[in-house]
Amino acid sequence: MNYKFLFLFAFVLLTSFSNISTPYKSKDLALTTATKSVSSAAAIYDMLNANSFTMPNLESFSEALEGFYALKNKGIIQKDILTLIDFSKSANTKRLWVIDLKTNTILFNTLVAHGRNTGEEYAQTFSNAAESFKSSLGFYATGEVYNGKHGLSLKLDGLEKGINDNARERAVVVHGADYVSESFIKGNKRLGRSQGCPAIPVELNEKIINVIKDKSCLFIFHPSRNINSFQKILS
Repeated sequence: MNYKFLFLFAFVLLTSFSNISTPYKSKDLALTTATKSVSSAAAIYDMLNANSFTMPNLESFSEALEGFYALKNKGIIQKDILTLIDFSKSANTKRLWVIDLKTNTILFNTLVAHGRNTGEEYAQTFSNAAESFKSSLGFYATGEVYNGKHGLSLKLDGLEKGINDNARERAVVVHGADYVSESFIKGNKRLGRSQGCPAIPVELNEKIINVIKDKSCLFIFHPSRNINSFQKILS
């Protein structure tokens, strides 16, 4: 009998069992041991500190988290900050979340605009083309800060070819806008719309930009999105 083989087999088997996830005892442990599976995303989701904010949907969070880990592993993003925008929701609701994945804490939850040609209250159509005035879905890496016509603004690099990789050329950036406010909704029955930028409330603009700038992950979700486009990033 080949005892060396049996010993090696037993060692591999025990090692495999030792790597099976056990209930998390701390929030930091969740970040270091989570995989890209739905079950792991659900475990982290259940541990999120909502910080008195509304929680995102599990579906959008799971997809965002999978991409976050993939991009982090490839070194495309560097921070443990995830910005999730869910364009399946009404523009009149707070559909942007900034999440610190080191502490599993939601830092911000606020309104965010979509492009004027993407839809009225609900986002429906998307484009990567210049002058389309439509939003683009998918994963982005945040870039550098600059001062433009909207004040402090944050450049974005679209990471999905043919989906959002024209973001720089189109000047799709994070910026503050007066039309992204509860008062605008009350007066117009819906949030204002941008030329394709994920515009946010003026009063939160500087705070959010300073947290998410310089190579963090930003993800714009919609059920119509083709998830296969993201796989090309990883190939």
